[in-house]
Amino acid sequence: MSLAGKVVIVTGASSGIGAATAEAFAKEGSKVVLVGRNIANLKATEVACKAANSKVELLLITADVTVDAERIVNSTIEKFGQLDVLVNNAGVGERASILDIEVEQFDRLMNINLRSVFLLTKFATPHLVKTQGNIVNVSSVAGMRSLAGSAVYCTSKAAVDQFTRCIALDLAPMNVRVNAVNPGVIITDIHRRSGLSEAEYANFLEHSKSTHALGRVGYAKEVADAIIFLASDSASFITGATLPIDGGRHAMCPR
Repeated sequence: MSLAGKVVIVTGASSGIGAATAEAFAKEGSKVVLVGRNIANLKATEVACKAANSKVELLLITADVTVDAERIVNSTIEKFGQLDVLVNNAGVGERASILDIEVEQFDRLMNINLRSVFLLTKFATPHLVKTQGNIVNVSSVAGMRSLAGSAVYCTSKAAVDQFTRCIALDLAPMNVRVNAVNPGVIITDIHRRSGLSEAEYANFLEHSKSTHALGRVGYAKEVADAIIFLASDSASFITGATLPIDGGRHAMCPR
């Protein structure tokens, strides 16, 4: 398997898509660096990774991606001596109209969803050049489509998509690939953390059946599988791509 023995950083590995992705890399035989802010949740991901592969080598790093990017990369190199794949998954979603949004909220979303991607890419790139590795950014269908009440989130993810394409061109001469996945509505905790109550979340999931062409929402494993593909040698001729994992939502124009 092309990912066996590869060293992979997964940010936001404490839950949702990040946790599923870390587990998927562990199953492939990769050495996985689990990055997150919640150590208890990181340890839960550690257990899942070891269940997938009892021989997996792991490194847990409690960190804030907006300020600890250099430490994350340096700790990885100190532990494993190289870096082959960077998965920029950490992100947050918050809703607010332009009439209500505060500058602090704008800065927080852009720092977490965009600036952290820049910082981790900047510090990881010299090591990825050495291994001819690759980067997979976790964006969103919100980067491709406009949503009322989500201007900052949509803007941050659209910026991630453009950043992905630009860095792919920068690094192509060094044979370093850079791609992104754009999930639709995936069952994770991100919507609850954005302020939805349990009843509101249930209604949101039900409504989302009509906004995704396949008539359902997605699962974290489905996004993780796509990330594994893009990070592997199976995608050796793919770079600068933004791949919707959204049940067809990006192609829809609801009336």
